[in-house]
Amino acid sequence: MELKNFTYLILMIVSISVPLAQSFQTKKQYKSKIKYIIPAILITSAFFLIWDINFTEAKIWSFNSEYTIGTNIKGLPIEEWLFFLVVPYCCVFIYEIVKVDLEKYEFANFFTVLSLFLIVGFGLISYFYRHQLYTFLAFLLPSVYLAYIVLRNQFKQHITKFYFCYFFSLIPLLIVYGILASLPLVEYNPAHILNIRIINIPVEDFTYFFLMLLMVITIYERLKESKYY
Repeated sequence: MELKNFTYLILMIVSISVPLAQSFQTKKQYKSKIKYIIPAILITSAFFLIWDINFTEAKIWSFNSEYTIGTNIKGLPIEEWLFFLVVPYCCVFIYEIVKVDLEKYEFANFFTVLSLFLIVGFGLISYFYRHQLYTFLAFLLPSVYLAYIVLRNQFKQHITKFYFCYFFSLIPLLIVYGILASLPLVEYNPAHILNIRIINIPVEDFTYFFLMLLMVITIYERLKESKYY
C-alpha cells in the first residue's frame, strides 16, 4: 500500500479535526446539543448513502482505488462512509458558529424570496435535463425539499443562518471536493452530468451539497424544537 492510498482518509481526518477539537467550547455549547446533532447526521447520512450506493452500482460515478485504502462496504470505500459523517458534522459546526457570531444579521424575507427563485430554477433544470440522472436528481430533490421547508413556514427564523452557512461552507467544499475531483478520486459518467465544472467540480455537486446541508440543519433544528428528549 502506498501513501497515496491514504489520500481520502487523510482528507476526512483533516476535515473533522478542527470542528471536533472545538466542538465543546462553552460559547457554542455543543455538549448540550450533541444529542440532536448525532441523529440529524445519521438520518441525513442514511439518505445520501442509499443514493451513493445506487449511483455507484449504476456506474454514474466511481471511485479510484489508487486513493483509498481498499476496504469497501456495499461497493463504497470506507472513506466514503466516513464522508457522510464528517461533512454533515462540519456543516452543523459552521452553522452554530454563524448563529453565534452573526446573530444580529437577519434577512429572512430576502432569503425566502431567493428560495422561491431557487425552487423554480432547480425544478426547471431538472425537467430540461431529466435524461441525465445525476443532473435530474441533484436539482429536483433540492427543489422539492426546499419547497417543502418554505411552504411549511417553520424554518423562516433559521433561513438566514442556513444560507450564511452554505456560503461559508463553499470554501471547504471547493478545497475538499476540488481535490477529490482533480485527482480524480471520484470519476463521473459524462452521460449523466451537465459537464459544467467549477475547479473540476461538477455543478451538480453544489446542489447535492446544498440538499445535504439543508437536510441536516432542518432535521437538527426540528429535533431541538420538538424537545422529545
